[in-house]
Amino acid sequence: MNKNTVIYIAGHKGMVGSAIWRSLTAKGYTNLIGASSKELDLRDQKAVREFIQNTKPDIIIDAAAKVGGILANNDFPYQFLMENMQIQNNLISEAHSLDVEKFIFLGSSCIYPKLAPQPLKEDYLLTASLEKTNEWYALAKITGVKLCEAIRKQYNKDFVSLMPTNLYGIHDNFDLTSSHVLPAMIRKFHEAKESNNAPVILWGTGTPMREFLFVDDMAEAVVFALENELPEHLYNIGTGEDLTIKELAATIQKIVGHTGNIIWDESKPDGTPRKLMDVSKMHSIGWKHQVTLEEGIQKTYNWFLENIESLKENSY
Repeated sequence: MNKNTVIYIAGHKGMVGSAIWRSLTAKGYTNLIGASSKELDLRDQKAVREFIQNTKPDIIIDAAAKVGGILANNDFPYQFLMENMQIQNNLISEAHSLDVEKFIFLGSSCIYPKLAPQPLKEDYLLTASLEKTNEWYALAKITGVKLCEAIRKQYNKDFVSLMPTNLYGIHDNFDLTSSHVLPAMIRKFHEAKESNNAPVILWGTGTPMREFLFVDDMAEAVVFALENELPEHLYNIGTGEDLTIKELAATIQKIVGHTGNIIWDESKPDGTPRKLMDVSKMHSIGWKHQVTLEEGIQKTYNWFLENIESLKENSY
């Protein structure tokens, strides 16, 4: 590894990909490659092959995926399974056939069984049934993990998979129809504050527990995997700490400065009671998150405020 190593970040415009790009740039890496979805359709194997042949990356980081919430997963199961498999299969197979020396595959904690013991260990993969609401996306990501494991086992290549917990941060999605819980709360509390501290209605009881990782910490984990040869094929990336949704709401409310009431609509579903990652494997080889939840939310809210006009133009 040196600062001139050619690194291709697939999905470099997304929240995770852009954070990886920022982190590598800050560390002095000068040969970063990216291509937007308009420039390169990752579902097209021939186009992917030609792109890798022409750019000759030493390392590929796969931060590209078709993503969406429960509704999208439910309404478009074929697209979520097929398109995600196409994207990762094309990148993995061409990286292998064109002798790219290192491949880092990014997945999601949804690969683990719905009712797996807590905290979630890497060994729990494929031990029971998945959560039905996002099983199509999860299945695609599991095939990516297993492909990287197979290449590592059969060809002794440095292909590794990193599975993050719930991510949030700069360039997050604040659209209330498709955003995740943390950015959705930031927007709700901000808009309520602007409306004379109107009450904020949140779903469920607030009792489920969730873990959150600031996206720049995820990027640091990717750089750690890039700069080191990890001894195993699969690692969880998270904080190893969780809190209730009610505690999360109180934290965001304080940071945003909203002083109105919070109303919990208990007629709405809570979802899985707990979802915590076991990150002891990553800790044991030298990586640990650095950004506290309060710091991360403050940074995310600052970015939201700085970009609120452009976000409004795109309906958040």
